[in-house]
Amino acid sequence: MMARRRHSKLTIADREALPRASLAAARETDEAFRAWQQAFAERVELPAPASVIGEPVTVVDVDYAGNPRRGVIVRCRRPDGREYVVSLEDVGFADGTEGARLVARYRGWMDLEPAFGTQASAGRGQQTPQTTGEALDLSRPVELAVLAVKEGAARTRRLGSHQPLTLRTSGLWKVVPGDIATVHPRRQWRYARHPYLSGDITDVRLDVPALGLVPLCLEPFDTWDPAEEYWGEEGEPLEDWARAVIARGPRPAFEMEQVLPGTDPGDPDSDPIIASNDLKDAGDVAGARRILMALLAADLRCLDAHAHLGNLLFDGSPGDALRHYEVGVRIAELSLGEVFDGVLPWGLVDNRPFLRCLNGYGLCLWRLGRLDEAARVFDRILWMNPSDNQGVRFLLPAVRAAERWEDGGRNG
Repeated sequence: MMARRRHSKLTIADREALPRASLAAARETDEAFRAWQQAFAERVELPAPASVIGEPVTVVDVDYAGNPRRGVIVRCRRPDGREYVVSLEDVGFADGTEGARLVARYRGWMDLEPAFGTQASAGRGQQTPQTTGEALDLSRPVELAVLAVKEGAARTRRLGSHQPLTLRTSGLWKVVPGDIATVHPRRQWRYARHPYLSGDITDVRLDVPALGLVPLCLEPFDTWDPAEEYWGEEGEPLEDWARAVIARGPRPAFEMEQVLPGTDPGDPDSDPIIASNDLKDAGDVAGARRILMALLAADLRCLDAHAHLGNLLFDGSPGDALRHYEVGVRIAELSLGEVFDGVLPWGLVDNRPFLRCLNGYGLCLWRLGRLDEAARVFDRILWMNPSDNQGVRFLLPAVRAAERWEDGGRNG
């Protein structure tokens, strides 16, 4: 999902999509979202054909469940009959329809960029998404943001564009979601109105600011005070990191926005991360990976998907796992800025995906022998979450003593 606008007041000029009767009542954020939901209920006949990230769906319901961070939500039905929930701004209706006009105005009200080009067009039977797909100069390299990786293909988009593009290449082992791949193109074509490209990957880099992502919101929560924390029994020596944290004194606490596409706020069993973990525990690692990749195809800012993709590779391939963790860390850093002195407590559950990415990143650095970097990551975790629910304080002495992972990390 996209980041939410923070102010709550409505103005007629910015909210022309709202019915006149609703404008007078829409004075607070909660009422504003309900007014948007009412506008769709009155103006868009459902079910209606649409698309989500280039895939055909049927919109069967538009609702607001009382969560301003999710905003207006849409229940979509895939061609196979399965249903899921996404945010309204991620849905594309056919150009020229009332649904498309309302989505465009809703995205403008949310301070988001315009919708992703031409969207689904209504037709007889199964609807196929309409995509414009600009022609590429096949004589020149093209830079693609990698959104998801499957066997033999990757969901991508050109930098500076929201147009989805499926890349077929033999070099997909080089990339993870969030990477920018430089591709020497060979052939471009369309199938079912969706653009495809084949070519060779010549370079891969991680440059999250270049992806043009909307930073995750940081919601102020309270003031964290070390005087209210437990630091051990009286007279016990404090470790250096704990003394530094206590000396700094009270600091502001925040909760980082958690992006989790496809969840239903009213149905706790709809959590795709839990579904992925269930498949992993059942031995279906490929199925677990497919769920996580689908989350990132919908929104690269799903930090928990990056963390759990790293987890799938952690035991057997720490170098590849590190790449997934690092993408999640760098995306979160878009919200933190160059200097972040606040606290992200584990007790605020939406902070956990970022802390998981950081922890996995630090562990992989240790396993790869990059001890100084690992120590800095662990110090950072303790600074941002001094309660240390992940047990980093027990690992840091071994890292500082340059112990091998095999000797000091397996029980961490």
